[in-house]
Amino acid sequence: MKYKNIFQGKFISRPNRFIANVEIDGMVHVCHVKNTGRCKELLTENAVVYLEKSDNPNRKTQFDLVCVVKNHRLINMDSYAPNIAVGEYLRKLYPNGIVKSECKYGKSRLDFYVEDGERKIFIEVKGVTLEDENIARFPDAPTERGIKHLLELAQAVTEGYEAMAFFVVQMNNIVHFTPNDITHQAFGDTLRKVSKEGVKIFAFECNITTDSMEITKEVPVVL
Repeated sequence: MKYKNIFQGKFISRPNRFIANVEIDGMVHVCHVKNTGRCKELLTENAVVYLEKSDNPNRKTQFDLVCVVKNHRLINMDSYAPNIAVGEYLRKLYPNGIVKSECKYGKSRLDFYVEDGERKIFIEVKGVTLEDENIARFPDAPTERGIKHLLELAQAVTEGYEAMAFFVVQMNNIVHFTPNDITHQAFGDTLRKVSKEGVKIFAFECNITTDSMEITKEVPVVL
């Protein structure tokens, strides 16, 4: 996936989870944060950030914050980016298949549904921005919604579908991915449970530039 009209800035503060004050070319701008997670380890005072300028001059916030530099590593923190990147990845992986996004299943909408020959696959995508000593972890905050999605993937397995959870690590040079039991033990327990019930767990790292993000390779999953 590609961005356009990228500007470099310096993070100042985050009054709420939707906006941030960022200095760009000596002026302070109120910017839209494309990730409503806590991201406290990323949005630190004076952190270098990259923003996409809107082509709509009437928009209230002219900039979207999409990337941040943490310890010399560029991290994409756009919560929309993982689904876009996975869509591109799936269409390359299944060139002759059917790839649909936002498909209703049970009481939820799962991110993707794929048909390829006899295979029928439901896929849920989770973006990962939390990293500690080159280990990627999810979630960075408790997520009951994430648990619900995992349980519905397991239910899909009982009905004859393949079911997969994709953890898209929005950075590169990761050793492995693991659930963040310290933040939300119940999510980790559920992930281990559904893995034993047939849900396939994958993690991918991405090549990140200031104006792009692309899935590059699978990384080990340690449950």
